[in-house]
Amino acid sequence: MDLPRPVAEHSPAELARAAKDLARRHGFDLAGIAPPELEEAYDRYREWLGLGYEGEMAYLRRRPEVRSDLRRVWPETRSALVVAIRYRSEEALPSPALLPGKIASYAHGGDYHKFLKKRLLRLLRDLKELDPGMDGRSYVDTGPILERNLAVRAGLGWQGKNSLLLHRALGSYFFLGALLLNRPLPADAPFAEEHCGTCARCIEACPTGAIVAPGVVDARRCISYLTIELRGPMPRELRPLVGAHFFGCDICQEVCPWNADTPPASEPRFAPRTGVRSPDLLDLLEMDEEAFAKRFRGTPVMRSRYDGFLRNVAVAAGNTGGGEAVAPLMRALRHREPLARGHAAWALGRIGRRLGGDAIRPGLEGRLASEPHPWVREEIELALGELPAFRLPALQETASGHEKGNGTPHSSR
Repeated sequence: MDLPRPVAEHSPAELARAAKDLARRHGFDLAGIAPPELEEAYDRYREWLGLGYEGEMAYLRRRPEVRSDLRRVWPETRSALVVAIRYRSEEALPSPALLPGKIASYAHGGDYHKFLKKRLLRLLRDLKELDPGMDGRSYVDTGPILERNLAVRAGLGWQGKNSLLLHRALGSYFFLGALLLNRPLPADAPFAEEHCGTCARCIEACPTGAIVAPGVVDARRCISYLTIELRGPMPRELRPLVGAHFFGCDICQEVCPWNADTPPASEPRFAPRTGVRSPDLLDLLEMDEEAFAKRFRGTPVMRSRYDGFLRNVAVAAGNTGGGEAVAPLMRALRHREPLARGHAAWALGRIGRRLGGDAIRPGLEGRLASEPHPWVREEIELALGELPAFRLPALQETASGHEKGNGTPHSSR
């Protein structure tokens, strides 16, 4: 009878193979080992910061040098186990919503951060059974780590022109995680090939022009940034380009040929929650903070915060709505959150440009008379300025051919 080998006899190569095998047993689709150095990726990151592409994400500028080497994150790091798990859900059925909103597919299910972190910690526990001296730290999109670059170094795929990690069989709908280890495990060969070729569909499809060069995204123009990370008013010139999106965006992934036939996620936690996938923007406009928390608690949507959520929904309604959106937007025009009031005014102005301003002008003028917030007042004034002029009353002709009426504008009040 063969006895188990003492743990001390496990070679680094055997531990590396065991780590990747355990990762797959724990439900990760891809796994690879990377060295701790990321100098080349860090140089590109520093250039990106120098162009100001991070926008208001100030945390990306704090101690940027930490991202150059994983040993700056955790001094005991000698290698990193990098994992990926797909999250794409099944194709959606046509939405029954009167005015459906769009939400990035990664936010259809539960929040992934704690879930994947727990999986990585269980994986580390199993590794410690093979090597009691093994120790590590887990990171899932929360630490100062260049995850996509690390995944390329671990051989998981290449970085596409939309900057996302791409895999030939599994596409780009991935959550990434890293387990920093105190053992110098042999690294996998980095993914050297780039399979985008001459394709530029993601660049061409981005409505805001956020992909400024292959692999380079100006976050300030990205719909995901505008609807999640940005805390103040959305730039006026970008609002019409957001479309129906109220949290995140998948356009650059949807048009990618490598995502055409990718399998959906097998993890039930990532399955769409009821009322989250394509909710009715009209219902969302009426949500108070308690209803917002009840609907989206435990999902990434909570990151936008209540006032940012209302801002996003108002913009989406202004872009896609018609007469059915006027009443809820008028109520939003009196919301306690200035961010909601200002963007509701913009949305009403946009709808008014399409439908005519007679039904919208009185509500905007009435709110302007009592609005205390200077920025909201400015938004209302700009919305009023964009409305079509009042329509003149129909002119009737007398039997002698003379016109009736005094020629004064018709009032809808």
